[in-house]
Amino acid sequence: MKPIITASECMSEFTGPRPPVFLDVRYEMGGPHGRIGYDTGHIPGAVFVDLEAELAGPAGSGGRHPLPDLTTFGAAMRRAGVRRDTPVVVYDGGQGWAAARAWWLLRWTGHPDVRVLDGGLPAWTGELSTKDPEPGEGDFRPEPGALPLLDADAAAALAASGLLLDARAAERYRGEVEPIDPVAGHIPGAVSAPTAGNVAEDGRFLPAGQLAARFAALGAAPGTEIGVYCGSGVSAAQEILALEIAGHRAALYVGSWSEWTFDGTRPVATGPR
Repeated sequence: MKPIITASECMSEFTGPRPPVFLDVRYEMGGPHGRIGYDTGHIPGAVFVDLEAELAGPAGSGGRHPLPDLTTFGAAMRRAGVRRDTPVVVYDGGQGWAAARAWWLLRWTGHPDVRVLDGGLPAWTGELSTKDPEPGEGDFRPEPGALPLLDADAAAALAASGLLLDARAAERYRGEVEPIDPVAGHIPGAVSAPTAGNVAEDGRFLPAGQLAARFAALGAAPGTEIGVYCGSGVSAAQEILALEIAGHRAALYVGSWSEWTFDGTRPVATGPR
């Protein structure tokens, strides 16, 4: 099953006999809270999910967006009506990062049918609602381990033995700027692969063939073990999704650069390679 769904496919399923559960995961770092946009208008029936409160744990030594407490995450999914035998469609404001984080968490914890609305809410052509839905209680219980996950040591080892992709902007990878974390640069051996290269101008993912060619040029040969990190494990999920479209299963280093640099003893590289 494709990990993304088009707006037209979504509209068809929306009115079909087995409509998916919709999750609105709008989030913008440093911007207004996603709930504000949700209250202004959302896909009818969609439930708002708070990325920082329900899709991540408290910031600290594990990074800015570490894994959430699974009891909290599971309760949020059941509140939203998520059931194990019902499809789930997640969307955000169009960037794709937050939606991919929700997609990854649901897939990692065992949900078999989760897709991201390609292009996010801007791609939706149907009506919007301002009503707060009241879905029936879901039955989803997180069972982690269905997707590969890296810690700091495993990420460092993969940078040497396989392919570790850095999903941040290239200037952050090179160490020229660092607007968020305390140290600029990248994990030694990692390869720069900004998330912007995964999508077209309209925010939709590039076709599978183009994505496969992009990752092949970065070193993703058949059989290569691949991992991805970013600043805090959110935008990297979008790259994991793009790799999935291209036919590659990749591991997420969820602590990412914010965890890596929290420990001042870890090595840091700068420059283009």
